[in-house]
Amino acid sequence: MSEPPGATVTLAETPVTDDPSKSLTAQRVRPLRRPGRWIVTAVVLVLIAQFVHGLVTNPFYQWDRWGYWFLRPTILDGLVITLEVTAYSAVLGLVGGIVLALGRLSKSPVLRAASWTYVWALRSIPLIVVLIFLYNFSALYKTLSVGIPFGPAFFSFDESRLATDMVVAVIGLSLNEAAYAAEVVRGGILSVDQGQHEAAAALGLPKGYQFRRIVFPQALRSIIPNYVNQLIGLIKATSLVFYVSLLDLFGSAQTMGSTYPGDTVPLLLVVTVWYLILTSVVSVVQFYVERHYARGATRSLPPTPLQKLRTGLTDLRARIRQEAAV
Repeated sequence: MSEPPGATVTLAETPVTDDPSKSLTAQRVRPLRRPGRWIVTAVVLVLIAQFVHGLVTNPFYQWDRWGYWFLRPTILDGLVITLEVTAYSAVLGLVGGIVLALGRLSKSPVLRAASWTYVWALRSIPLIVVLIFLYNFSALYKTLSVGIPFGPAFFSFDESRLATDMVVAVIGLSLNEAAYAAEVVRGGILSVDQGQHEAAAALGLPKGYQFRRIVFPQALRSIIPNYVNQLIGLIKATSLVFYVSLLDLFGSAQTMGSTYPGDTVPLLLVVTVWYLILTSVVSVVQFYVERHYARGATRSLPPTPLQKLRTGLTDLRARIRQEAAV
């Protein structure tokens, strides 16, 4: 009889008979003992318990003040600004990434060089430098004009009036996000099987139609899950807009911390919890987006957290019954 992995077979104390079928049914499968795994599990549980106990009982964290600040209007107003900046930057960054990716895949050497240079530069320059540079952009160009290059201008406008703190933050984050989104989009397009391009070309379809209806929909299977992952980094990156005078979630906490120095730690914990909530929501969305686009690409869809929990409880009950039977 073949043995299941991770198990040993012992014979029950029954008389041996000449009938092989009865001898086999008398055998009992016993799970393999793994004391090392249980020891490591116990150590990890003890460390987690100590961490949680210290987090709850340490008076330095001032959880009563944390509860006071968590839903204060100032913090919630900053949270709304964080969500607005994230939403605008995510959409504009994705659009810019698509344009840059198409430029990098273009047959024009000028477009390829320009797109590659943009991606190289924006991925090399720290985001805080980009934001501060844009914030002081009016010192370099007080007025902007639209007209014929090297010729007369049709109209001009004051840059400082249009470049509000929100506009500067969204433009800076969008420019930075577009550089990373371009590589995500380009990788998704390149992941489409070459046979799809050849089949579309054999049908005589125009290039634009091939991209819109055949190539890009298939590339979304790779693009969207990866770009949703980019949103987590974008949410955390919004904390830098405080340095361009925009009071987002982090900026609001910093301002209140300057006014109430004794509440600095509780305010930082408020920001930490809100960022954990936001990134957790995006992570859940990312899981279901990846699961949706995995249809047709895998034999079976990955289980949801609820399905994993049910399976784990079922396995645990079966293991307990097996141990009790032994």
